Amino acid sequence: MGIPFKPKTILSVLKRNVHHQAAIAQVQSLNFPEESLSSWTAQHISKFSSKQLTDRVKHRSKRMILDIIGVGLIGSTTKFSKDVQQFTEMTNRVSDEEPALIWGTQNRRTGPGMAAFINGSNCHSMDFDDTWHPATHPSSTVLPALLALADFLPEHNKPSLEDILVAFNCGVQIQGLLLKCSLQSKNIPNRLHPPAIVGVMGSAAASANLLGLNSQKSLHALAIAASFAGAPMANAGTLTKPLHAGKSARSGLEAALLAENGIEGNERILDIESGFGAFFPDYSPSTLLEDVLNSEEVILHNQDIAIKSYPCHLGMHWAIDASLQVRKHIMDVHGEIDVNFVRSIEILAPKSKYINRPIPSTEHDARHSFQFTTCSALLDGRVSRETFTFSDIETEREDLYTVLCKTTIINPSDNNPCFDTMYVEVVVTLQNGDTFSARCKEPYGHWRRPLSDEDLKTKFTINSSQIRESHQNRIMKLVSKMSPSQTSNELSNLLGP
Repeated sequence: MGIPFKPKTILSVLKRNVHHQAAIAQVQSLNFPEESLSSWTAQHISKFSSKQLTDRVKHRSKRMILDIIGVGLIGSTTKFSKDVQQFTEMTNRVSDEEPALIWGTQNRRTGPGMAAFINGSNCHSMDFDDTWHPATHPSSTVLPALLALADFLPEHNKPSLEDILVAFNCGVQIQGLLLKCSLQSKNIPNRLHPPAIVGVMGSAAASANLLGLNSQKSLHALAIAASFAGAPMANAGTLTKPLHAGKSARSGLEAALLAENGIEGNERILDIESGFGAFFPDYSPSTLLEDVLNSEEVILHNQDIAIKSYPCHLGMHWAIDASLQVRKHIMDVHGEIDVNFVRSIEILAPKSKYINRPIPSTEHDARHSFQFTTCSALLDGRVSRETFTFSDIETEREDLYTVLCKTTIINPSDNNPCFDTMYVEVVVTLQNGDTFSARCKEPYGHWRRPLSDEDLKTKFTINSSQIRESHQNRIMKLVSKMSPSQTSNELSNLLGP
């Protein structure tokens, strides 16, 4: 457990541990206000501005924004999206006269909360959205909320794209800060899905910042959002998991609007065990405070994001890149991959129950399967959207089914389920005894091996192919600048065919 959970000032939190003396001295020297973590965070939200964005942070966050727009647009073409939109039309007003655009549609609009829900869900529908460390999907819960809120605001009060950039970074920052309150959050989650926990708080923070809420109302937005948080990992690999991102985008936006209209919550929401601490068994606000006080930059300045190369769970990227290397070795020697000549496939991967799926039965199941992605990369030499399009593997992809039945996972004790330190090794043994292996420590797209700007633009162009080329080019130019002279609807109006 972390520190005892009673209302505390920042100084009283730090004073409980002798190792915090340097931080205490820094607080006192800066005349830092003695207040709760909750109120400090609320002030951080209300005062967050472009002054906190270094050039590196601006570059990284603009990449995130461009990527998530493309991911949301390709997500809007899925059957999942069509089903969610059909539900929306059953329960909400949808027309060209409503305020907030449903991305990828011909000016189909609805209320801001529902638009954030649909667009956020679409962003996670193919598990193609970015991933951070500690693990969460920061963009799919924040940008859909901001653009829906911007659409909702009156014409005379439209935010600029710089306002969107600042609010986006505010939402990302709050997610990163809250993840630092738990050491367990560094590992691949096994109980609760992080976008449904910190994501809703990030959406609330971003929305509060965009609305210009003062610190008191920002605090209540966080408190309200905390009551909307939570989703079990049991729904990973199902059609429900994408809804987690949409729910958080919507709930955070609505929490900010509710706070603006006078709804209040517990003002110690981040300080007490029965508040946000309920989501983490090792929740420790003092850990966050130390980190904040020892850094002059926002978290994104020092911790980059993983932007995915493949439309599947980030852990699969290690397996795919290792498998592609093995395929190349086999092709160099034998010139082909004969499934009947394969004796066995071993995958050395970290232990994680929800991404160990021997024979997936659905596309969402497959996106979370070490076995499926490893074998698909080995046989096809690539992994794309089409890789996950099937009804029955055994009858539709006999070669793939054959090698899946020869595949086992080994969990080495030195391989922890953490995106920052894990590895995946693929070992293929042929019938003649030849063995080929490759180990991946950092897949392409990982924060230590990021996609190039050109490859990111290529990903965006492919993902947004349903809109006009002129729209694609204009979006890329707008996002590259995000200046005070550009309004939010200049971007929003381009997100349809």
